[in-house]
Amino acid sequence: MEQFRLPKIPIPAMELPRAVQDVLAEAEVKLAHRPKLLQLFKNCFPNTLATTTKRMEDGTTFVITGDIPAMWLRDSVEQVIHYVPLAKNDPDLQQLIAGLIKRHIQYIHIDPYANAFNESANDWHWNTTDETEMSPWVWERKFELDSICFSMRLAYKYWKETERTDIFDTNFKSAMRKTVDLWKTEQRHFELSPYRFTRNNDMPTDSLRNNGLGMPVNYTGMIWSGFRPSDDACDFHYSIPSNMFAVVTLRQMREMAEWVFRDLAFVDELKKLEADVDHGIQLYGIYRHPEFGPIYAYETDGFGNYCLMDDAGTPGLMSIPYIGYTTPDDPIYQNTRRFALSKQNPFYYEGKVAKGIGSPHTPPDYIWHMALSMQGLTAVTKEEKLEMLAMLEATDADTGFMHEGFHADDPTVFTRKWFAWSNSLFSLLVYEAMKEGIV
Repeated sequence: MEQFRLPKIPIPAMELPRAVQDVLAEAEVKLAHRPKLLQLFKNCFPNTLATTTKRMEDGTTFVITGDIPAMWLRDSVEQVIHYVPLAKNDPDLQQLIAGLIKRHIQYIHIDPYANAFNESANDWHWNTTDETEMSPWVWERKFELDSICFSMRLAYKYWKETERTDIFDTNFKSAMRKTVDLWKTEQRHFELSPYRFTRNNDMPTDSLRNNGLGMPVNYTGMIWSGFRPSDDACDFHYSIPSNMFAVVTLRQMREMAEWVFRDLAFVDELKKLEADVDHGIQLYGIYRHPEFGPIYAYETDGFGNYCLMDDAGTPGLMSIPYIGYTTPDDPIYQNTRRFALSKQNPFYYEGKVAKGIGSPHTPPDYIWHMALSMQGLTAVTKEEKLEMLAMLEATDADTGFMHEGFHADDPTVFTRKWFAWSNSLFSLLVYEAMKEGIV
């Protein structure tokens, strides 16, 4: 397999923005009675800024995912999302986040199908055997519907928190246009799409079947996706959580189009696309489970076939309220949550030290720290939030950081010791618990 991992990009040390320093000082007081949790938070909360973030000469910001020297659109947003509420009165943080948004917009113009990009046009690629239309800027070109949703999520949250509109230039508007055109194309993937992807290795989840086109789908109004947020190929190519995320994103784009760009025709176009996708979710995305009642499927093909599972990655079924599609007390979501946290979910594991959701992306019996953090963030009770915090605190293998997956019987057996997204999501949960006064 012609795959390589290059040495990590050197990240210049930077002084932490004042707002981030203030949160760390606040934690010293509020978490003083839990010294290990405090140390984990002090390690994880600034981890993205301290180890993965680089200011570029053009004023943009480049954020590597951690142990891989490339920037995922999805990961880079979630790596900084816990800083966004702090940015309102911190010009340094505003500059960093606005710079990341501008770099996202550059990448969307380069290739809206790609999920991960290089710092420069250096022609580095995750795998040199990929058969697709590659660019020297592109690290990996797996089309994942959620990728651009995250780009727009960051821009929207930045705008709402800071009330700044400096990111909304002609490039941003054209990236919105490019996104809508892409999604309309992928509503009718087999008829209209130029996208193909195969990888010549021994991992079936790294390629799309049917000569790179993917398995057949029926028109539903939803948007086709080649790959999951885990970077694994979809079984059935309508990802329900990703389409939910697209609905939320279209609502946010509609608000930006109306109040920033004053383009009412575009507003109407976004509204229609949002309605088509949402109708598809409600008509094709709900499965009548014999034990749990109506639940949201993970994937469907529109022909009546369903993939019933949940994956630790975001967006997944657990994260439906987190992405903003519905509230945690929604009855169908609660049914879906009970399914995801049961052995009916093939990627839910229980072991000697932990129980939670893993992923087909990692070996059996590996629980993801991100799944535990997300379970806590979407919990409706204080008790469940505290349970997740305790489990996270107990499973860092005394490394001081969160990981990707760890063995349910032995947290010292884990994948990815440097995974900034996992550190950030954990930090968000702890910070939310601090604000709620439950720790």
